[in-house]
Amino acid sequence: MTEKSKDASGDDAYPRIDAKVTDKQLSKYFSNSFNRYSDFVPFAKGGAAQLRTCLDNNLGRMVVMKTIHPHLANNESMRARFLREARVTSQLQHPNTVPVYEIGHDTEGRLYFTMKKVEGETIRDILERQIAGDLLAIQTYNLDRMLGLMIQVCNALSYAHAHGVVHRDVKPENVIIGSFGEVMLLDWGVAKVWASGGDDTQHAMMEHEELTSMGQRPGTPLYMSPEQVRGGGEAIDARTDVDSIGVVLYEILTLKEPLRGKQVSETFDMIVNQVPVPPQELVPQRPIPPELAAIVMKALAKDPLNRYQSMQEMIDALRDFRSQAFESIAEG
Repeated sequence: MTEKSKDASGDDAYPRIDAKVTDKQLSKYFSNSFNRYSDFVPFAKGGAAQLRTCLDNNLGRMVVMKTIHPHLANNESMRARFLREARVTSQLQHPNTVPVYEIGHDTEGRLYFTMKKVEGETIRDILERQIAGDLLAIQTYNLDRMLGLMIQVCNALSYAHAHGVVHRDVKPENVIIGSFGEVMLLDWGVAKVWASGGDDTQHAMMEHEELTSMGQRPGTPLYMSPEQVRGGGEAIDARTDVDSIGVVLYEILTLKEPLRGKQVSETFDMIVNQVPVPPQELVPQRPIPPELAAIVMKALAKDPLNRYQSMQEMIDALRDFRSQAFESIAEG
């Protein structure tokens, strides 16, 4: 029986994305026709994989192919994480996630998967332009539009949480704004995935924990929650992504991270022990609505119990703020 998460009424509503499916090995008998791809062009490069654009000659469309690096091709841990990313991304069929088309082995036996090509700029690109004083970026991406974009990211996360997946690496670099206004939350490579019950519960949980602990403290330091930093098997749930969204929103309001040390260890200590300066106090010269600042500070609460208890709660708070702000403008 497929595990399901529960909706607000307590009824089973959404099928869980299961670690037993996302983390299983790709069969050695799996095959496909890799030769239909041509016209490869480098697109981006990361620590574990490279991205290239290429032409799918069967369908006549350009796609992005992500391929595990040659020196990691036989690393079982990295292969497992790569497979999870592909399967999690493919199963999260939401307007704000990137569609995955295919998974397989290339002619050299390396794992790859193909996905939709999305062109545009990341929220990091936008923030860097605003920091540099780019008037076009400041005017185009005003506060109301940025909140609209972030609500779409929150919708993708709420959808993922409903299916038993926690992203764990929400940051400006992982949100891309397409050329036609589409918003995509990228990189589910360190996502935490539900491990279902049943006779093999213990085995599934062990495999899942081994995979999620491959890298110490999965995530990006500046955008980690206190529980991510502490590690040690502490529960990670939807409220971890709430915290990371809070960090991104804080940066949108102030153009600065809430907590940054000179070294990673200092940053970690600040995240666990130090309360960020309220946005309007950090940059009093910027017009930051106190109601919005309060939403951000609640998302950044050290204790998960003091944050929004679900991403939907945070979405509702942001929508209410935008509605009230619009009403104020209309009345004025």
